[in-house]
Amino acid sequence: MRLFAAVYPPPAAVADLVGRITRLRVGAASASGVDVRLADPDHLHLTLAFLGEVPDDRLVDVESALGLAAQAFRDGRSGSPLLRLGGGGSFGRGRSTVLWADVRGDVEALDVLARLIRDELREAGLPYDEKPFRAHLTIARPGDRIPPADVHADRETLHRYAGLEWPADKLTLVRSHLRTTPRHTPLTTWPL
Repeated sequence: MRLFAAVYPPPAAVADLVGRITRLRVGAASASGVDVRLADPDHLHLTLAFLGEVPDDRLVDVESALGLAAQAFRDGRSGSPLLRLGGGGSFGRGRSTVLWADVRGDVEALDVLARLIRDELREAGLPYDEKPFRAHLTIARPGDRIPPADVHADRETLHRYAGLEWPADKLTLVRSHLRTTPRHTPLTTWPL
């Protein structure tokens, strides 16, 4: 099964961001029928560790590793980190262009949590993507379906965005089902 560890913003923060997305050129392109692959608001999340394909019989090991990481994180803090979505940018070029919202607030805490998760996964001999952690929330994959000038204008609009503050109060293990439209199924959560 394909797995990742994530923090989900609350519905109010997602609704605020979606209100901004619909005003972006990428949102307008989607409304006009151009497939820019806007992210499903129900699936907006901050990926802390991407495990990829994990054998079903290792699920208990994944849950144990994430539970230990969440416990170590709680033990080192007093309260959940306060975050907000704000700013943004893009990764890639051409067909691989991704538009994202930035994360602000106690991002250092997310860095610590991501490091704890990866340490526990490594200790358990579990796979994970070793790319450096960069807190962001993917909002669209326009690829080359909208002009680069529109992507640039959307980056500028996102740069001025400041969303609602919210506590990152739980870690979620998620199963990703690859389809034409990806589907995510939360499996287990741990308090932060």
